[in-house]
Amino acid sequence: MKVKRFFAQTMAEALKQVSHEMGPDAVILSNRRVDGGVEIVTALDYDENMARQRLGDRAVEATNGSHLAELQAEQHRQLEEELTRSRSRIQEVREKRASAGAQYAGVAFDDAGMDATPVEAPVQAGEVAAGRATAETGGYADELASMKAEIQNLREMVGRRQPERAREPVQENGGSAVQQRLGERLQEFGVGAELANTLARQNRQGRLEDAWKQSLKMLAAGIRTARNTWVESGGVFALVGPTGSGKTTTIGKLAAQYVLEHGSDSLALVTTDRYRVAAHEQLFVFGRILNVPVRVVDETHSLDDILDELSDRHLVLIDTAGLTSSDRGYQEQLAELARSHHNIRSHLVVSATSQPRIMKSVWHCYKMANLAGCVMTKIDEALTLGESLGFVMETGLSVAWYTDGQRIPEDLHRAQAVPLVRLGVERLRALQHSQAAAEGA
Repeated sequence: MKVKRFFAQTMAEALKQVSHEMGPDAVILSNRRVDGGVEIVTALDYDENMARQRLGDRAVEATNGSHLAELQAEQHRQLEEELTRSRSRIQEVREKRASAGAQYAGVAFDDAGMDATPVEAPVQAGEVAAGRATAETGGYADELASMKAEIQNLREMVGRRQPERAREPVQENGGSAVQQRLGERLQEFGVGAELANTLARQNRQGRLEDAWKQSLKMLAAGIRTARNTWVESGGVFALVGPTGSGKTTTIGKLAAQYVLEHGSDSLALVTTDRYRVAAHEQLFVFGRILNVPVRVVDETHSLDDILDELSDRHLVLIDTAGLTSSDRGYQEQLAELARSHHNIRSHLVVSATSQPRIMKSVWHCYKMANLAGCVMTKIDEALTLGESLGFVMETGLSVAWYTDGQRIPEDLHRAQAVPLVRLGVERLRALQHSQAAAEGA
């Protein structure tokens, strides 16, 4: 059994690495969020019985296959940490020998074997004896004894090889029946065909329901969300996106929520939409209701001038014009945000009712605004949420908020990965129920 760990900024990138290096037969042992992205531990030729034998007494804790896989992954992490520590220690001793001017004749250790799961520490007794003699002569007996102890510890951790396992029966198109049914269910959930098939290939669970739950866990692990709310962190935030995505309404919800909790004295609203007639009227209505100042960027007032004026405000929300790449002022507006000397954190507003292709096209259009994340809107109007969740997973955009109605500010919610995936499952069940009722009628 070969076990390997992968790191990437997004789950989609990590899964591509797994597919490229391990192939379609790789089994996902665990996935989790780490600093800078996600971590996946995978295995080839995974055998549950062999895993239980390797874990020994710890296998008793595993009441199901998923828990067993997580224990196996944790054991692999511990082994890698031991390997890294031993490698550093051996390199340290080698450097001491080199600095002393003596030719190092110490313990042989195969560095190449450290990148995969090793089976035996490749140290021969004769080499150890030769290393001991040389080390004692040079005054390095303690270092050599420490190295020998570390190598013996690695041997005990790794254990012995087990027989090769039999392959699962596969269908004519190259995947097991469970994988095929899982891929179909993920597409019903709304995930694109490519991502659905990638997720399905990473699962080798015996039951469809177990594989389905594991895929949902992987999807949740691949969705990044903001650690702090804008209210907590403060600063300048801009909402960008196409017309009709819900930018202005979302700013109204954010402003109302802030005023209810902290008052209106430390909040200000700004609009850069000077390209359409009466484009900022709705924002002025919000400003009057909430008693919050609203500033308009135009030919006589630049964005930086206005932000300088509002520097004493804890939170500044910027509404932008919904322009496409063919519209007048599109480049001008995005360049204005990007070159500002203020730390403007731009967020793409994505409607959950949009087609995945349109979402990706919008993302490409607004990437030059140095996007810090996104806001998902119109969740209540979408039949399925897999399209939106797959989009943020593939692009790596951090989701700050989502909206699910027109009420201000009740229908604005801080985004969290697991509740979003759970909401997507509920939406899928509701869709299946309505379809079954329609067919019965």
